Amino acid sequence: MKIRIIAILYTIVILISGIVLWNKIDKGSSYSIDMLDLNTKRDEIETKLLDGTDIPTLEKEYNCKIVLVSDDGYESTNNYFIKEGMSVFDYFEDGVIAGKIAFNARAEEFAARTREAKTQMIWVLGSVYVAGVLLMFIIWYFYIRPFNKLSDFAASVSKGNLDVPLNMDRHNYFGAFTESFDRMREELKLSSEREAAANRSKQELVAEISHDIKTPVATIKATCEVMEIKYKEDDIQEKVSVIKSKATSVEQLIDNMFRATLDDLDELKVTPREESSLIIEDMLGDLRFYGTVEQKGSVPECLILVDKLRLEQVIDNIAGNSFKYAGTTLEVEYKSDSDNIRVVLSDRGPGVPEDELAMLTTKFYRGSDASGSGKDGSGLGLYLASRFMEKMGGGLELRNREGGGFTAEIVIKKV
Repeated sequence: MKIRIIAILYTIVILISGIVLWNKIDKGSSYSIDMLDLNTKRDEIETKLLDGTDIPTLEKEYNCKIVLVSDDGYESTNNYFIKEGMSVFDYFEDGVIAGKIAFNARAEEFAARTREAKTQMIWVLGSVYVAGVLLMFIIWYFYIRPFNKLSDFAASVSKGNLDVPLNMDRHNYFGAFTESFDRMREELKLSSEREAAANRSKQELVAEISHDIKTPVATIKATCEVMEIKYKEDDIQEKVSVIKSKATSVEQLIDNMFRATLDDLDELKVTPREESSLIIEDMLGDLRFYGTVEQKGSVPECLILVDKLRLEQVIDNIAGNSFKYAGTTLEVEYKSDSDNIRVVLSDRGPGVPEDELAMLTTKFYRGSDASGSGKDGSGLGLYLASRFMEKMGGGLELRNREGGGFTAEIVIKKV
């Protein structure tokens, strides 16, 4: 932008200088006349007049004016010659002035020299202008333009945009400087990526540990509830109550930490591997600490593609919700087709309002029954269960059970 202003000002200066010089040439310039040439012409005219050549022919040939003393308007014509600044010579016959010969050389010479001076001025000013513009272009192209690119690049980097490289031109003055800038960008990008990866690893670790701790804490609480029913001694009841209270506090802290971490992380890592389908029965067997589990049939024996830890979290979450909100026996059935094993978990509770079914796997959503029950929850369990199963190539289907109750169908992909 600044170079444009300089170019405009430079153009204005050249134009003003041209106008001033033009007017000065018109008003103040004067030039000498070649008197030798005029004297030679006067001698030739005198000779031809004496030889009898007529005056009009000579005036036309020599571009002059001739007046004789014998002419009526001699004095006035002579005065006119002098007034107009013409070059006037005496014409002699027998040593006596016989007339005047006047050349308009001063005016013609003045006009010619003026035109020549103006032409020269135009060429000089034009050359100076072109040279100046060319110099400004060279300065802009080789110095200002690369510097502007560096300035824009630095502004882009300061905003965190590290993906756009800085084009390098080794032939300009800033070539090496430009290369250094781009290397700095690459190093900043690598550093930023390493920092982001490290932060993400930390977040994943915190989220995984937070979610993993929830299962043993839930087991501790479930065991406490069993002991409260089985042992009636005051001393045991008091100790169990303290354990249960502390477990609840830990669970709340874990929920808060997990919720904050998941907001930044958005999802947890899932790594499916080939496993035996018999691990499902082992996972269901561990649910005895939550409540009664009734299995109808056995799991089809085959290889499945799962992340064992994530699948256990899915089953624990669904079973935990069932025992927490329904409080009935959890019934387990198995279905199998060519691609999947389906583990169907059902209870005999009140179920979920139909208009809320589609929202159960939404992050932080808690159904109206859960929200109004006064029981703790983060609204993340079924969201994570659904996400985990999708990443394992399966799925999670939720519906109300015919005749009352709620059913969660876990779809597990076969190898």
